[in-house]
Amino acid sequence: MAILCPECDTPITIDPDEVEEGETVQCEECGLDLEVISVDPLELAPVEELGYDDEDDIRDIDEDEE
Repeated sequence: MAILCPECDTPITIDPDEVEEGETVQCEECGLDLEVISVDPLELAPVEELGYDDEDDIRDIDEDEE
């Protein structure tokens, strides 16, 4: 089964029998990481990277030192 990448519209071919919910796959064209949300029907969603804002990390360290 092929699903279009939400970032670049490239078809991503995935066999629903070969993946499980929670696994990640990557678009070969743009490199976007996608999480398998459901296998029946097959649904993918972009992986959200929470807590990786460098500016917030710097402020947290400075505030902890005070």
